[in-house]
Amino acid sequence: MTDFEMEIAERIKNVPKNQKLKSAASNFMLESMRAKYSYNYKWLGRPIIQYPQDMVAMQEIIWQVRPDLIIETGIAHGGSLIFNASLLANLDMCEAIEQNRNFNPSESARRVLGIDLDIRAHNLAAINSHPMSTRIKMIEGSSTDPSTIAEVLAFSTSFSKIMVCLDSNHTHSHVLDELNAYASLTSVGSYCVIFDTVIEELPKDVFPDRPWGPGDNPKTAVHEFLRTTKSFEIDNTVHDKLGITVARDGYLKRIQ
Repeated sequence: MTDFEMEIAERIKNVPKNQKLKSAASNFMLESMRAKYSYNYKWLGRPIIQYPQDMVAMQEIIWQVRPDLIIETGIAHGGSLIFNASLLANLDMCEAIEQNRNFNPSESARRVLGIDLDIRAHNLAAINSHPMSTRIKMIEGSSTDPSTIAEVLAFSTSFSKIMVCLDSNHTHSHVLDELNAYASLTSVGSYCVIFDTVIEELPKDVFPDRPWGPGDNPKTAVHEFLRTTKSFEIDNTVHDKLGITVARDGYLKRIQ
């Protein structure tokens, strides 16, 4: 590590001790959730419905891992698909420069696989017409349906370095089923990222029209899943660094 990197690591290590910073972040998360803050952002023209801080963290992880397949559950407007596809395209371009060879996007095998129970026609059309669409494959169906799982497993066999992102139905049972279905596809050294674990930290009235809430959400599913496996651990450095994140305890690194 360089001196600068050591300074960063030391600052991140000290974040859990900074009660004023933690309190400010917690207050911001509550009020920004009530204001639907994450709905205000787009990536290359498509609504992404993510916090900018988590977007930066994902960029850092993708650069570090350099996956050739990113599997994500939950498509919505397609912003996250476009985000991941554009970062994979950027990886291809940077690797071509590093290796002193010509960059030909059509030769890349890197892909994003998105799964959603209901891909709305207008979102499907917008994603398919986007410049990043050639890197994207979509499956319409429940992410926990056996036929969907079988299709994902079959598609994944031709990829060697895989990252998984879970961001669909946020109930405990659904997320736990997704973890049991897809987490094992995560390559050693890569990440399975579970979004919206923040639900556990928020009052129930923040989600009055949703089936999830405190005690029944992605974070409770993550902790139950971790009790059954030694293959993953929570990468605390990610959420400590971010402070503001919807995925505290949700950045799982595969260690074996």
